[in-house]
Amino acid sequence: MSFRSLKEIIKQCDEQQKPFWKVVLEEDMEERMVTAEESMAKMEQLYQAMKNADASYEKSLKSASNLVGGDGERMNRAILENKTLSGPFIGEVIAKALKMGESNACMKKIVAAPTAGSCGVIPAVLLSYEEKYHATMQQMIEALYVASGIGEVIAARAFLAGAAGGCQAEIGSASAMAAGALAFLNGGGQESIAHAAAMSLKNLLGLVCDTVGGLVEVPCVKRNVVGAVNAIASADMAVAGIRSQIPPDEVIDAMREIGEALPRSLRETGEGGLAATPTGQEIMNRLFRE
Repeated sequence: MSFRSLKEIIKQCDEQQKPFWKVVLEEDMEERMVTAEESMAKMEQLYQAMKNADASYEKSLKSASNLVGGDGERMNRAILENKTLSGPFIGEVIAKALKMGESNACMKKIVAAPTAGSCGVIPAVLLSYEEKYHATMQQMIEALYVASGIGEVIAARAFLAGAAGGCQAEIGSASAMAAGALAFLNGGGQESIAHAAAMSLKNLLGLVCDTVGGLVEVPCVKRNVVGAVNAIASADMAVAGIRSQIPPDEVIDAMREIGEALPRSLRETGEGGLAATPTGQEIMNRLFRE
């Protein structure tokens, strides 16, 4: 049976004296009736697909709408020219998040993590971590189990789709999953993992889904950047011992309540928010004419 709370996962960790990732792995084995080797092989396949998507980025490619493309390369140039205030690591995270979001808009192969619109957050932080700290494939697979456990709980208690709960459900969930994975990689235990996810999600509560022209391009691609950088900050706070005053599961419940309260115009309909601005409407009209 799938996990319905982070508290439940933590309880199993404590009772069975197992790390967070292993509890999630064993739940997957039971749920899908596969061996540990089969489960981990699938997770490695997903991680490799993220790496391939990053490596196959085409800097000259533009989306059919002409709204997206080339920003990942612009960010890379800024890093090389030492123009970033955030430094090379955060700069690389930003570049990778942009690249993945652009690749999705350009119809290239990506991993929905947990959705196509939020596909840049988890790869951006995990691939950058692996490169900077020379992490092993085993470490990265374990981190993905941590992320998936968090995502499983969010899906059970709330939602992952922008149409259901706004962008907080997509970028917010991805950011929470990435934050937990990073906290794990940086030595945090199950409490740090859960609170990293909670703080990350709290920071994005209320984020609306206002896709311009109804496309998962503007503002989606750049929101992947916000989700990735937010995950790093939240993971650092959690590993430092900072805790969310609102328990992690209650934060997820709050996200659900907020999402249900959002008007239809702010849930991936392309009718409100940025989509309703004069420029947003102008883009919509241009796309409709084309």
